[in-house]
Amino acid sequence: MIHDICSAFDSGNIVVVEQSDTHARLTINKDRESDFFQWFHFRLAADPGEEVVLEITGLTDSAYPQGWPDYAACVSEDRDYWERAESSYDKQSGTLTIRHIPASGICWFAYFAPYSMERHHDLVAEAASAEGVDYRCLGHSLEGQPMDCLEMGEGDIPVWLYARQHPGETMAEWWMEGVLEKLTDPADPHARLLRQKCRIYVVPNMNPDGSRRGHLRTNYAGVNLNREWHDPTPGRSPEVLCVRNAMDKTGCAFAIDVHGDEAIPAVFIAGFEGIPSWTEKQGELYHRYRNLLAARTPDFQTELGYPVAPKGKANLSMSTNQVAERFAKSHGCVAMTLEMPFKDNRDLPDAEQGWSPERCKRLGDDCLAVLAEMVDDFA
Repeated sequence: MIHDICSAFDSGNIVVVEQSDTHARLTINKDRESDFFQWFHFRLAADPGEEVVLEITGLTDSAYPQGWPDYAACVSEDRDYWERAESSYDKQSGTLTIRHIPASGICWFAYFAPYSMERHHDLVAEAASAEGVDYRCLGHSLEGQPMDCLEMGEGDIPVWLYARQHPGETMAEWWMEGVLEKLTDPADPHARLLRQKCRIYVVPNMNPDGSRRGHLRTNYAGVNLNREWHDPTPGRSPEVLCVRNAMDKTGCAFAIDVHGDEAIPAVFIAGFEGIPSWTEKQGELYHRYRNLLAARTPDFQTELGYPVAPKGKANLSMSTNQVAERFAKSHGCVAMTLEMPFKDNRDLPDAEQGWSPERCKRLGDDCLAVLAEMVDDFA
């Protein structure tokens, strides 16, 4: 029997419509001041050993309805190891049905393995205490949370890594955890080389307000931060404004903006081909990075992805395009959007965990290794 369903905690999001015995009907709250919704995260208390059936309804109107077919919800008994629960989607009714037999009296369900603000602070504290790392607060979110930046390296090549503009894309901060573990490991040869040749700026979470509130895509004001890079303002998007201002002071030769994609079951990158200042050298470096990453890890592929913008037609409100254009002449900047799946990875499926925090972290390691291989090209 189900005893309680709760989402009154960091990044929680669910509404109980109806609950009886071992069955519950649920819906998802919209982001504040927005129509976006897709992220869910809740705690279930129920009798162990007895199957529960959870129906999340109204998903036809969710942000990305195409993300639900072939998707399986994440579930954890200890909030450490996340596996996939038996799930099915009825397209006609817009209902995701989750079936699970709790091993203990309490378990958690989420759209993807959550990355709490508490864990974020642990990540920042641990990285900031490592030798050679400088912490800087770039500014504050609309709700007053700090915009954390970790800086390291003695070199002249400015590298920016930033994640989670869309707060429900928690895989982005799991990737960041892998990146920071690698960069602060004094025995890691790729990290040693990158710290020698680069000055690296890491922003693990671009949207702390949305993260804490359980949003999918927006900040406190209901603003999609990845459409603000052309003209960020203190009243709508101070998160982007403070990061972009910091970039203007340091310059940028290489950047990765880390995201998750609801529908495409693969890891891929999107570039900046349509920017007005596109050069062949930028294009060569971008494609070389993509191809080297594909050769390095079978978790990455180049077949599936987003359409390429025509020449001169790039959306400069998006960070990858804005950053590449903004620093094209001064640094020949190569920028990219890294996308990871909410679903399982089509090429290397894992029936138990699907795409997982562990694989996100490993991908971060591979991304840095490829950058180390190419680092002299960005000098």
